[in-house]
Amino acid sequence: MDNGACEKLYEAYYMRVFSYVMTIAGDRHQAEEITQETFFRAFTKLNSFRGESDEVTWLCAIAKNLFADETRRRSRQGAMPGEAVSREKGVEQGAVERDASFRIHLALHDLEEPYREVFELRVFGELSFGQIASIFRKTENWARVTFHRARAKLKERMGET
Repeated sequence: MDNGACEKLYEAYYMRVFSYVMTIAGDRHQAEEITQETFFRAFTKLNSFRGESDEVTWLCAIAKNLFADETRRRSRQGAMPGEAVSREKGVEQGAVERDASFRIHLALHDLEEPYREVFELRVFGELSFGQIASIFRKTENWARVTFHRARAKLKERMGET
C-alpha cells in the first residue's frame, strides 16, 4: 500500500479506533499510544489483511490485542491501568477525568463479559452491530441481543443505586 492510501486509512478511521481504545483503556495517553501502534502494525501487516471484515473492524481487533498485551505487561510489572496521568494535563482536568471514568466504571463494573464490552463498543466506540460481531467472530444478531441484554442489566443495576 502506498503512502497516500495509508494516509487515507489513517484519516478515515483514526477517531473511531481511538474512541474504541479509549473505551477499553480509560486513559487518554494509553489510548493514543495504542492507537498509534495499531496503525503502525496495520501498515506493516497490510498484506495479511484478507478483507473478510471491514477495515475498521480489523483495526479494532488489532487495537484490542495490543491493549490485552499492554495490560498483561503492566500486570507483570505491578502497574495499575490508568496509573500514569499525562503531565500535560492540568491537575483539575485530570481529577475531573478520573472522577468521570470512575463513575462509569462503577456503573459497568458488575456487568459481566461479554455484555460490558459489547455495550462499551456500541455506546462509546460507536461501532455498528456488524463490526462488533466481527470483533467477537459472532453473528450480527448475537451482537444485537447481547447489547440489549447488557443495556437491560445496566439499567436494572443503576436503578438499584
